[in-house]
Amino acid sequence: MTSPFEDAARDRAGEIYRAESRRVLATLIRLLGDFELAEEALHDAFTAALEQWPREGVPAEPRAWLVSAGRFKAIDALRRRARFERSVEAIADHLSSRAAEPEPLDEGTIDDDHLRLIFTCCHPALPLDAQVALTLREVCGLTTEEIARAFLAAPRTIAQRIVRAKAKIRDARIPYQVPEPAERPGRVEAVLRVVYLVFNEGYSASEGSAVMRHDLSSEAIRLGRLLVRLLDEPEAMGLLALMLLHESRRSARTSQSGDLVLLEDQDRSRWNRALIDEGSRLVEAALRSKRYGAYTLQAAIAGVHGRAATAAETDWGEIAALYDVLGHLAPSPVVALNRAVALAMLDGPATGLAEIDRLLSDGALEDYHLAHAARADLCRRLGRTEDARTSYLRALDLAKQEPERRFLQARLDALGTI
Repeated sequence: MTSPFEDAARDRAGEIYRAESRRVLATLIRLLGDFELAEEALHDAFTAALEQWPREGVPAEPRAWLVSAGRFKAIDALRRRARFERSVEAIADHLSSRAAEPEPLDEGTIDDDHLRLIFTCCHPALPLDAQVALTLREVCGLTTEEIARAFLAAPRTIAQRIVRAKAKIRDARIPYQVPEPAERPGRVEAVLRVVYLVFNEGYSASEGSAVMRHDLSSEAIRLGRLLVRLLDEPEAMGLLALMLLHESRRSARTSQSGDLVLLEDQDRSRWNRALIDEGSRLVEAALRSKRYGAYTLQAAIAGVHGRAATAAETDWGEIAALYDVLGHLAPSPVVALNRAVALAMLDGPATGLAEIDRLLSDGALEDYHLAHAARADLCRRLGRTEDARTSYLRALDLAKQEPERRFLQARLDALGTI
């Protein structure tokens, strides 16, 4: 039977693991220079904590204790391996000599290590899918199985991506560091892109039975908050704002049965006003910097929706104007499609339909189900039933998410009564 003192120590170790393990790992990677060795050291350090803290008490600086314990556990493991692998002996000697040096572990050092880990996981030399998998595994601490479930992939596939990414970092000698200021803009863009991709997959799953995967969007927001704290970068604020403003509508996006609810039909009393207020403040700060980009502009658009008490009160003129700026700054067929929808709401469905038909004729959106769904809706509103039917069928053929498919099928079935 354990004592309350021992139980409290074990509970404290669990709390520290949940809150600090990825930061401890980041520092261990810097000190040991190897992902696999650092992960083993992290595990060994917490195992030691569970054994020692109930007897000796939780140390005053538990994070520093864990880093030190993990470092020496790794050196011991290398010493054991060196009996059989002579090539390991030099590594163990090098780490031992460095371990004798005092290692400052203040908050700034830990934060720097965490930022180094993020930039390493999102290095442009790695394929994008590997960047995402490695970031979720090493920075967020998700298991391989959790990542595989989130992206509807086989665990073996995700594991292979992570293994290949680590091998690439090792073999290409990718530096474990924050980029120099001259290199930072492009590298920050890569980091933000990974976070945004994770959020998008969580907020609007690309396929499967659910509209949203809360675990992924939550991790993306946590990463976004971390980047805002660690980087002097307005676009990091813009991205966090965008995620918060979208997240504020989560509870209203689906019905109790799991069916999709369009923005115009959502119960806005269910929107999270605290997230809207926080996102709006971040947008304003990013815009004031005059160094904003596409994420900030998208967040500004989401903020217009957030300010509207009802769908009818939405300022579509401001939204269309923001899409004009966004289209100039970061042109893409999807941005042009969203602008066309805004024009349809501002000037009528015929104006929007003409824009969408022009975009579809260019071919870039031919395989994008939302373009055909938008065209179908405008045709329906204009009374062009057969054109609407054709576009709904095309959207259905392309859509992979089950709630979206149910929504499109319901709209298609309703055309029979028109």
